[in-house]
Amino acid sequence: MFSRHKSALVEPEQLLPGRSERVFPIAAQHKVLDAPVMTDEVPEGFEVAIFGLGCFWGAEEIYWKTPGVWSTSVGYAGGTTPNPSYEEVCSGRTNHTEAVRVVFDPKVVTFADLVKTFFEVHDPTQGFRQGNDVGTQYRSAIYYTSPEQEQVARELTAVYGHELERRRLGEITTEIRPASDTPYYYAEDAHQQYLAKNPFGYRCHANTGVKFPA
Repeated sequence: MFSRHKSALVEPEQLLPGRSERVFPIAAQHKVLDAPVMTDEVPEGFEVAIFGLGCFWGAEEIYWKTPGVWSTSVGYAGGTTPNPSYEEVCSGRTNHTEAVRVVFDPKVVTFADLVKTFFEVHDPTQGFRQGNDVGTQYRSAIYYTSPEQEQVARELTAVYGHELERRRLGEITTEIRPASDTPYYYAEDAHQQYLAKNPFGYRCHANTGVKFPA
C-alpha cells in the first residue's frame, strides 16, 4: 500500500493543501451490493458507521460480506487536507486514515455487532500500523455518527481492551471521534470494492486472534 512510514501526525504547517472538490469520478453502482457506492443519502432507518482498521481493501470486503450491510465504500477520514488523493494520504501529510464507510440496517445487524467485528479483524494496539503496513494512514479508528454509537464504541472498547490487557497483548490505541469532526472523502474508483475487482489482491488482517468476549 506504498506507506511512507510516517509515525506521527503532522503539524498544520506541514499539511498538503488538497483541493476544493473531488477531481476523479466514482462508479455509481456498488460492484457487489445492490446499492450505490456514494451514499450521502441513506434509506430511512439505516445508519452509517465509519471505521479505520488498516488497509481499506480488505476492510471493505469484510463489511460488504456482513448480513445487514446495505452499502460500503472506502475513503479517507479523520484528517485535514480537503479532497486528498491516495498518494497524498500515503505521504502522511494529510493526517487521514484509510477508512471504510458502512451503511447498515440496524434491524438486521447492530452497530455493536459491527464494532465487535472491527476489533476481531485487526490489531487495535499497533498505533500507526497494521502488520507490515506502517504509517499514520493505517491507524485504528471509530468515527461515530450518533451519541448512541459513541456510547457503544467506548463501552466495547473498554471491554475488549480489558481482555487484551488480561492477556498482556497491549493497550488499545483506537481513535474514537465524532464523524462530524472532519469530512469523509471517497477514495478513487480503483480502490472501491478493490478485492471484487482483484480477487487475489492484497489483504492485511493483522488481528490479535482474540475473539470479542461473550
